[in-house]
Amino acid sequence: MGVRLEVNGRSIEAEKGETILSALNRHGMHVPTICSMKDLSPSGACRMCVVEVEGSENLVPSCSFPIEGPMKIMTHSPRVLRARKTNVELLLSNHPDDCLYCERNGSCELQSLSEDLNIRERRIPGKRSPHKIDKSSPAIIRDPSKCILCGRCVRICEEIMATSSLDFAHRGNELKISTTLALPLNDSNCTSCGQCLVACPTGALIEHVQFPELEEHIHAPGKLVVAQYSPAVAVSVAELLGYKPGTDLSGIINAVLRRYGFDKVFETSFGADLMIMEQARIYQDRKRDGQDLPLITSSCPAWIHYAEQYYPELLYLLSPLKSPQQIAGALIREWFPKAEKEEGKEIVSVVISSCTAAKTEARRVEMTRTGIPTIDLVLTTRELARMIKLSGLDLELLEPELPDAPFYSTGSAGKLCSVAGGEAEATVRTIYAQITGTEIPASKLHRFRINKSYREMVVKAGKTEIRMGTVSGLANVVAVIEELLSGKRKLDILEVMACPDGCINGGGQPIPAEEKLIRSRSKAVYDMDNGSKNHTAHGDPLVQEIYRDLLKEAGGKLSQDLFYTTYLKREVLL
Repeated sequence: MGVRLEVNGRSIEAEKGETILSALNRHGMHVPTICSMKDLSPSGACRMCVVEVEGSENLVPSCSFPIEGPMKIMTHSPRVLRARKTNVELLLSNHPDDCLYCERNGSCELQSLSEDLNIRERRIPGKRSPHKIDKSSPAIIRDPSKCILCGRCVRICEEIMATSSLDFAHRGNELKISTTLALPLNDSNCTSCGQCLVACPTGALIEHVQFPELEEHIHAPGKLVVAQYSPAVAVSVAELLGYKPGTDLSGIINAVLRRYGFDKVFETSFGADLMIMEQARIYQDRKRDGQDLPLITSSCPAWIHYAEQYYPELLYLLSPLKSPQQIAGALIREWFPKAEKEEGKEIVSVVISSCTAAKTEARRVEMTRTGIPTIDLVLTTRELARMIKLSGLDLELLEPELPDAPFYSTGSAGKLCSVAGGEAEATVRTIYAQITGTEIPASKLHRFRINKSYREMVVKAGKTEIRMGTVSGLANVVAVIEELLSGKRKLDILEVMACPDGCINGGGQPIPAEEKLIRSRSKAVYDMDNGSKNHTAHGDPLVQEIYRDLLKEAGGKLSQDLFYTTYLKREVLL
């Protein structure tokens, strides 16, 4: 039911029961917030969004105050502005003065609010935090001294990622955010998804930067430094470089990396193509034997970590395949030195990914061969942007270049794996062709792309029905898995992505992760597919060449040696 509001002298329409902040945002009226985030329950903790409501003695938090009837609201009155400024000054009173050295310098919300409110001095002295920096995780660094207790990380970890690795501890002046039993992050149940650091408004949570290590390798003699990057990176790094969001910078990335010092530049989507080929074979074998279905995908490292902790009874349903970056990395180490006659050089394998969990994945003992890690370094999209800026190259003057053969995709199937649902769609394309001998019409799968956290559809391939589903966001995964366990839901293939919307919204992506930016990234990936002449992994000539000259067949001995992995039950501390 509609309600009329008068906001700063302007009349607007609102819905009864919605929050004041929701109504204001819908009508293009900006009110600053710190603790509030879309899709998270409102807490009203930061009091930054306070507004003046006629008839109310106190200022009210607009993020949690419901509209019950006509109201007269002031969003930027002198009283409101004084309150906001005081709130920010209190936050700054015990905040470190190291903005110049902070990872979030230039993208810190506290810094932006201070500038907007014209705060130019420390007016309120406070006690500095004695807490130590936690660098135990390969993916995430926690600096409690920069935490402003907004609670975003707590709520996103609980409500969106269903992990609750972080929570409030103690009370009053001793209040802080901590892991269970105040353990190091690496000893907690954290999956390294990185959604907390994307949500964090300050530098209290940042990725474990490996950029300095890369610098050492690039300039070291006798080393062959090889890079691979994912489509999710190619369509999102533009946001950090001044381009229109969703611009595909693949060609520019290839050119920049070569000039920066990389000896070879490959595409992770080639590894995804190989994963699709192997996955189709695994599905066909399981379907024939009538067991171990649904086939649950294993391309997301954060999901694998979560499954090992919370669903060890389902590990036998997981695809035994490594992630696309690990598949590509294994093939690079096996095939590349011999083919390129570079066997005397030490290969340094670098992944540029949208995923912070890939940093932790690279440390898994299962991702080594003869004691050597398949991947040496994992950089995020944000680290790539920093590297590009440091290169001093004028991107406008660079000519786009192709990646190096043979590890790049001439088709679009592997690229689809960057969006939620893309891996399942690409896998079914190959399964359909193997069963029927014809390619599935693209229009048959387009309704699988609707923007929902869970979706499923049935594809008929001859007499065979393939019931496929996709789910993203670990909280949504829990609901689907429970239905599978109870028998309420029947599927043949289930794609799981820990991060909402998949890799395009990974923990290593540009900050802030606004919905319109995520949509532009998704569109860019789908545009890659729509504009491609080849939509399948099995139709890619370079994939065919690798199987003909090296792997011989999907599921063969070498494929299993290079691409397959195992899982184990992990004890979880709640």
